This record gives sequence, C-alpha cells and structure tokens, in this order.
Amino acid sequence: MSAVLPLVFVHGIRLSGACWRQQQRLLPGHRVLAPDLPGHGARRDQPFTLDTAVQAVSEAIDAAGGPVALVGHSLGGLVSIATAARYPDRVAALVGAGCTLVPTKGLRRPFLLAHRILTALPDQGDRFSARVLRRSLPAEVAGPVIEAGIATQVIPEAMVALGTPDPLGDLARYPGRVLFINGRSDHFRLQERRFRAACARGELRTVPGAGHYLPLTHGETFARFVGDYATAGPAVGR
Repeated sequence: MSAVLPLVFVHGIRLSGACWRQQQRLLPGHRVLAPDLPGHGARRDQPFTLDTAVQAVSEAIDAAGGPVALVGHSLGGLVSIATAARYPDRVAALVGAGCTLVPTKGLRRPFLLAHRILTALPDQGDRFSARVLRRSLPAEVAGPVIEAGIATQVIPEAMVALGTPDPLGDLARYPGRVLFINGRSDHFRLQERRFRAACARGELRTVPGAGHYLPLTHGETFARFVGDYATAGPAVGR
C-alpha cells in the first residue's frame, strides 16, 4: 500500500535550507523539512565535516517522524547519499540532483579558486554572489537564499570533507529506491550512468534546458518528479 512520505531536502554548497521554500509551496501534500547544513545558514558557526553534515540530516529525518524521502542537490546530494547508506531503514527513497560525479581533487580545485577570489573582496563577495543568484534564480528562490546568507567561508572545509565520501560504494550499500534528476547541461551529470548502475534500484531522469541549478530554476518540474517518487511504500531490500 502506498504512503505519502515526509520529505527532507538538503541544499548545495554556500546556500541554506531557505533555497527550498518554493518546493515547500509546490508540495503541500507532504511534510517538508529543509535543514541548514553545518557552516551554512543558521549554522554558519558550526564546522562542516561529512560526519557533522550527516548528523544534521539525520536529526531532520528524526524530526520528520519516520522514514522519509531524502532529496539532495549538489553537495547536499552527496551528503544525502552518505546518510542513506548509514541509515537505510530511515530513508525510504533517495532523490539526488546535480550530484552524479565523484568529487576528485580536480573537481574540487575550482571551488577553492573561487573561494580565494571571493574572499579577497571587502564583503567576502556577498554582493557579487547575490547579484549572480538574482540573475540565475527565480525571485521566489533567490530572495530567501540571499536573506539567509551566502556561506562562502565554508568552501575550504567542504572541499576537505568531499575527499571523504565514497558515493558509488554508498549507493551500492543502500537497498532502497534511488532517483537521479539532472539538468541536461549540468556538468555534474558526467558519471550519471555509473551512479545509476551502482544502485540496487536506480532510475535516471534528465531535464532539457536545465543546468546545475535545476531544482531551483525548474521548480515545478522538480517538484512533480519528487512528489511522484515520494508517494510510495517503505524501502525494500535487494
């Protein structure tokens, strides 16, 4: 028998749980929680490691009151994969967007360069980042994200933490359903078929005309995928 699962959304690097306000509006039939990861939003003073990030997501799952559909974007997608592998009985389904690329040193290097450039500015690059977000995202998304604060300072810690996870191994250990949703022009989809193949029960969707920020730029499409996927029974083993 199917059930409407609670949803826990996990944001990408430098953003916060505020980026999911549009999804909360678009998914009124679900209980939706959107925690801030350590080093972001209301937790900017907390250190970011893979363990502290998984702990923050785990606490949100507990607050949701039962097995959830866990939805992660970019950095949040990699954290969500690690969380599902550690707590498979509490994650009934997993949705990842913009996270199907193993975070090698080469992938992490441009983020560290961006951090160096932004932090050389008097305001840590906040005005520049806000301007980019306003141009890239709908006002309904960009406004809350900017108001909650842009966490440029977390980049070095996050890049160190991304040397820890083994997303392909974690997916192989997770017995539940997994859906990857990628924008067709997202460079983080380069290994999407490897990621899907690592899953016991994996599916893959691509959205034409969308890039890395698909969940935020194509909110209605993303919510439709998530809502359909989160209406299901509990996870089933292999």
